[in-house]
Amino acid sequence: MDTDTDIGTDTDTDTDINDSLDFTGRVVLVTGGTKGIGAAIAEAFLAAGADVLVCGRNAPGTPPAAGGREAVFVAADVRDPTAAAQLVDRTVERFGRLDVLVNNAGGSPDADAATVSPRFVEKIVALNLLAPFYVAQAAYRAMRARPGGGSVVNIGSVSAHDPQPGTAAYTAAKAGLLALTKALALEWAPEVRVNHITTGLIRTESAASVYGADGGASVAGVIPMERMAVPGDVARACLFLASDLSAYVNGADLAVHGGGEFPARFLAARAAGQGV
Repeated sequence: MDTDTDIGTDTDTDTDINDSLDFTGRVVLVTGGTKGIGAAIAEAFLAAGADVLVCGRNAPGTPPAAGGREAVFVAADVRDPTAAAQLVDRTVERFGRLDVLVNNAGGSPDADAATVSPRFVEKIVALNLLAPFYVAQAAYRAMRARPGGGSVVNIGSVSAHDPQPGTAAYTAAKAGLLALTKALALEWAPEVRVNHITTGLIRTESAASVYGADGGASVAGVIPMERMAVPGDVARACLFLASDLSAYVNGADLAVHGGGEFPARFLAARAAGQGV
């Protein structure tokens, strides 16, 4: 064994944490960044000093804002590869560069796999898998040519690992997004890092229609952390993955789900007052 190897003198890694989370001078694009999780991500980057552009199919009543600044909104349907490329072009035209892409746009209503229409399946796959691919392609072309490269963060779902009834098309698309992340990480490093966040149950304005009027408090008991995530939990994970603190993190799947969900046998035993 070589005992003379020095593993503690790499000064390049001795980066001040506060400086690493300062995005002043950097440009961030957040798809679906006008509400919910996307808006929280945009606001987190604005608060960290970044210039932020968000997109959606409809203009928000109030753009995401923080630190006295607002995100720039551009209308775009990122399922269209031409629109996705133009979105990146407009970001670079507006700010002169692109450092971070957060592929956040996605989602799906529940649907019965036995009866769902082909058009529904195509739309869900297009939004949750093809759109992130199209935007990432265009972002890579913008990032690779500049010093320092860039970072892509794909917002995924626990459904990719643990499918639920009514989510067949969505689950397949999100599983594809995770695989896409790993494939792009192999191809695009070292110029552009590509990482993935697995999100679990998240308390948003739309959560009431899914988890009840209490916004999810009734399901907190199935989560080890005893609460649903809030959008800020995902936003802070994005800051980390896009920052210099994660300069060697590439192709990773960061779970932001509070530990997942307790298995049914554990919950049944707990309800019966038994040990597991």
